Amino acid sequence: MPSVLSVSKELGIDLGTIQTRIADNTGVLVDEPTVVALIIAEQKIVEFGKAARDMQGRVLPEDIEVAHPLQMGVVADYDITEALLHYLLQRVSGPMRFFRPRAMVSVPYGVTSVESRAVHEAALQAGCRDAYLIQQPMAAALGVGLPIGSPSGNMVICLGGGATQAAVISMYSIVSAETLRSGGLQLDEAIAAYVRRKYGVVISQAAAEQLKVKIGAAVPQDREESLEVQGQDQVSGLPRPVTLTTGEVVEALEEPLRLVIETCRHVLEKTPPELVSDIIDRGVALCGGGALLRGMDRLLTKALGIPAYLVDNPTTCVAEGAARAFGMYAVLKRNLPPV
Repeated sequence: MPSVLSVSKELGIDLGTIQTRIADNTGVLVDEPTVVALIIAEQKIVEFGKAARDMQGRVLPEDIEVAHPLQMGVVADYDITEALLHYLLQRVSGPMRFFRPRAMVSVPYGVTSVESRAVHEAALQAGCRDAYLIQQPMAAALGVGLPIGSPSGNMVICLGGGATQAAVISMYSIVSAETLRSGGLQLDEAIAAYVRRKYGVVISQAAAEQLKVKIGAAVPQDREESLEVQGQDQVSGLPRPVTLTTGEVVEALEEPLRLVIETCRHVLEKTPPELVSDIIDRGVALCGGGALLRGMDRLLTKALGIPAYLVDNPTTCVAEGAARAFGMYAVLKRNLPPV
C-alpha cells in the first residue's frame, strides 16, 4: 500500500453499474464489483466488492442485503456509493490523512444535474481533495487513444452493464450522443425471460450471465455450443436443469440488441455528413463489457454500414481515459459536465 507521505494521486474512476475501476497514469489499480453487503438490522456494511458479490443468493435476504448502489449507470443509493468509494480509495491511497487524491469520475452522457451532483459529492465525501466529472464516451475515447483533438469525427460506443452510450467526438467536444438506460443487465434479464417462457424454468441472474458469457453471441455462429444451467421449475418449484444452445441465446438477445442498434443509428442521423465520412474511414470503436459478446462487432458493422471494431482495452479504457484527462484538463474543461 502506498505511503501516506507520497504526493497526492490523480485518479480516474469508472463508477459503473457492475464494476468500479480506478486507474492512474500507470494503469488500473482497482477493479471490483460495484456491490456492498450490509446487515439490515444494524445498517452496517460487512463486505465490499467481490466478497459482497459472492454472498448474492447465499445469505438470508432478511438478515444481509447485497446492495447494488448504482442502477442504469447512476447513483441509486448515495450513502452506500460513498462508503464503497471510500473503501476503494483507501486501498489505493492509504488512510488519506495528508495527501488526499484528486479524482476524475466518469458519468453517463446526458445525466441530470442532480445525478451528476450525487457522484461529485460522493467522491468528495469519500475522501477526494478535488473531484471532476467526465462523460464516459469522452473518457473511453481518451483511454483508447482516439484523435479527438482533431477536427475529424470519432465514434465510440460504450456497452456498459447499466447503460449503452454512443457518441461522436471532435475537437474535444461531443457533437452528437445518446444514452440508452439499458445494458448488460438487461441482456441477462432477456435470457432469463426466454428460458422462463420457453422451458418454464426460472434461472438466476448469475446463471443467465453465465449463458451469455460462455455460449452467448450477438449473431449466429458457425459452431453451435450448449450449456446446462440449474433452475427452478415454475410449476413444481423443484430444481430442474435446462440446456441452452448458442442459437437460443442469440434469439433471446434480439430485442435488447435492436434497441442498441437504434440508439447508434439515431446518433449517426444527428451527425454532420463530413464527420460521418471520417467515421466510415476510421470505423466505430466498441468498448465496455458488452463489447466482449461474440459477434457484437459484426452485428453493428452490418446494422450501421460502418466497420465496428473491439478496442484493445474495452473494460478498462474509461478509467484509464479519465486518469489521462488530468493532463489535458485545460482543453477539456469547457466540455465537461458542470458540478
